Amino acid sequence: MWFKMLFMSLKNQRHLASELPMKIWVDADACPVPVKEMLFRAAERAQIPTILVANSNMQVPKSAYISSVKVDSGADVADAWIVEHLSEKDLVITADVPLAADVLEKGGMALSPRGSLFSPETIKAKLSMRNFMDELRGSGVVTGGQSAFNHSDRQAFANQLDKLLTQYRKQSG
Repeated sequence: MWFKMLFMSLKNQRHLASELPMKIWVDADACPVPVKEMLFRAAERAQIPTILVANSNMQVPKSAYISSVKVDSGADVADAWIVEHLSEKDLVITADVPLAADVLEKGGMALSPRGSLFSPETIKAKLSMRNFMDELRGSGVVTGGQSAFNHSDRQAFANQLDKLLTQYRKQSG
C-alpha cells in the first residue's frame, strides 16, 4: 500500500513539474553583458522567470521576471546551485561544458552565450575536448583562448534564444 502511495506521489510530482513554467538560469559570472541585456528583454517580453546566479552581486533591472542569486565563492559553486534548482525543460545559459552536461542529464536545455545549443549527441565530445585542452594547459602548452565576443556571436545567441522561446510558447499553448 505504501509503495502505491509513494509511486502515485512521484507520478503527481513529475506531472506538476511538467506543468511549471520554464525558467531561464544564467551562469552569470562570465556571461557577456550584451547576452544579459538580451535575456532581460526576453524575460520581460516572454514573461519567463530569469535568474542570474553568480559569486558576486549582480545588477539586474527591477522586474517581476528577473532576479539574481549570490552564491558563496568557490569553484563550481554557482554551477552546483543551478543544477540543484533547475527543473526539467528549464534553459541554462552557460559556456561551461561540464555544467551543460549536468543540465542535459537533468532534462534541461543548455545554450552557450555564443549561440551554440548543447545536445546529448555532442556533449561527450565537447567534454573530451575540454578535458584534453585542460591537460595541455596543465602541462604548460599555450593553447590560446576563444576569440573576443563579437557581433556574430551576439546574433547567433539572439537567433537561438528566439527559436527556443518560440518553441516554448507553442508547446505551452
